[in-house]
Amino acid sequence: MRLAERMSRLGTETAFEVLARAKALEAQGREIIHLEIGEPDFDTPAHIKAAAVRALEEGWTHYTPAAGIPALREAIADYIRRTRGIPVGPEHVVVVPGGKPIMFFAILALVEEGDEVIYPNPGFPIYESMIRFVGARPVPLRLRMENEFRVDVEELARLITPRTRMLILNSPANPTGGVLTREDLEAIAELCLKHDLVVLSDEIYSRILYEGEHISIASFPGMLERTIILDGFSKTYAMTGWRLGYGVMPEPLAEAVTRLMINSNSCTAAFTQIAGIAALTGPQDDVDRMVAAFRERREVMVEGLNRLPGFRCLKPKGAFYAFPNIEGTGMSSWELAHYLLEEAGVAVLSGTAFGEYGEGFLRLSFANSIENIQKALERIEKALQRLPIRAAAS
Repeated sequence: MRLAERMSRLGTETAFEVLARAKALEAQGREIIHLEIGEPDFDTPAHIKAAAVRALEEGWTHYTPAAGIPALREAIADYIRRTRGIPVGPEHVVVVPGGKPIMFFAILALVEEGDEVIYPNPGFPIYESMIRFVGARPVPLRLRMENEFRVDVEELARLITPRTRMLILNSPANPTGGVLTREDLEAIAELCLKHDLVVLSDEIYSRILYEGEHISIASFPGMLERTIILDGFSKTYAMTGWRLGYGVMPEPLAEAVTRLMINSNSCTAAFTQIAGIAALTGPQDDVDRMVAAFRERREVMVEGLNRLPGFRCLKPKGAFYAFPNIEGTGMSSWELAHYLLEEAGVAVLSGTAFGEYGEGFLRLSFANSIENIQKALERIEKALQRLPIRAAAS
């Protein structure tokens, strides 16, 4: 069967490929410590699961409106008003099965073939994949360790051309853990207004923040009308398997994205949406405990990585990933990631899984127990001792 040409432009997410390889090794009897996959290792809070069970028992097993159950859209709008300080209503909200459909639908609805889209690199790989899929030109915006993996606004300005249609932002960021400051966002907003750019603002890690405050670019004057906020329940409420996300956007775009939902998924599962209402309106203690645990694990992970020869690691300000520079080992990112899986039984991701500018880095998730993180660090150290280190870490 001959595939359409566009399929050759569609990328993938390496985390799932590495997970499959790690599972294959486990099937052979190997013990693998999983630091590759980007999901909380906590269970979904009990009151959320209970709400889903009640919803099933009450008959929430049928179609819902394509844009989402009105009560959930109102709960999301209220949450966004409280957390971002922006005046939105349920008419601005579209509920989708996971966060990725908002990336896909926003790009499909707004970006023409031949347009340019600026996206963070290293960054979530699906950004580039979707840009290429629609026939647009992906323009990588390099995030540098020496700038704490924040956007260099002057460099961003140089990348903008008359063909630039969209800018993608991610803060707190995957894979770097970088967080944009208020000053960063203010300067970026000025550029977007000057050049008439729309912004896809991926804020899925907004609640997993260790330093500073989360600020949405949509809160700056003139930006609400040109911003799509992507958020969801997977990270904040440990609901990755529930597939529940949403976008907040100008009403005309919400109508277009709703049509894309009708043509693709019809709607998001009813009982999961009822669980989403419970998540947003119920107690937040479990979220606070999870973030506190991630903060403690962050300390163990970063301190341990910085003791390894050839490694240099900044302390991430958000999300749950460490992104150490490993150039001092003398190995490429892919070589070292492969070596650590096969020889140390530690599954990590090559920085190049997140774009060309991820070369020289690894991503390690600290969504695992402190015991496993410490064991992984010990295994990595022993594995590195068997390698000729060509340059010492500075």
